[in-house]
Amino acid sequence: MDLDVFASHQQLADLEEDELDEEHRLAGTTTAIIVLGAIEARRLRAERHKPSRLYLCRPQLLRNPRGVTAWQVLYRTRNNCAYITTMEFDVTTFDTILEAGFGQHWNNTPIPRPDTSKTGKARLGGRSLDATGALGLLLHYLNSTMREISLQQIFASIPTTVSWYITFGLEILLGVLCHMPSASIQWPGHRDKHQ
Repeated sequence: MDLDVFASHQQLADLEEDELDEEHRLAGTTTAIIVLGAIEARRLRAERHKPSRLYLCRPQLLRNPRGVTAWQVLYRTRNNCAYITTMEFDVTTFDTILEAGFGQHWNNTPIPRPDTSKTGKARLGGRSLDATGALGLLLHYLNSTMREISLQQIFASIPTTVSWYITFGLEILLGVLCHMPSASIQWPGHRDKHQ
């Protein structure tokens, strides 16, 4: 009988030890879950506070968009290969579009903005880009698959300026090209009325 009581006490002790081990495992698992949750919460908090903007502000750009920018250097080279590579047009065609009315419209038409008068005069001194810069921006935009952040760097302009200039300039460019006989598309065999 003493043997049976001893065995019962041993079984009871083993059972209590198993329960304690199970409690320790449960406490360890719970602690691990809490620690991992805290680590994940810290990561998410850091992610939220990390700058999420994908654009440049004025301090990250060159000071003067009309000064020595990547665009100005390219424009001043007057190199056909450079123009064709970046804008798909040679120097002569670029100048032809500019002289066919793009420059005049850019200089004489106010950029439509929700916070300005639509009937006011164009403020050339307030524009980041002159007519050549605006045409260069449009042709870069139309010719490439680059992100607008690259255009911001090339033309030293902030996102809203790049966006406004593209929208405004595309309207001018379309109007100019529609009135340029050399830019018209004709069906084969069709004779031009002007010939």
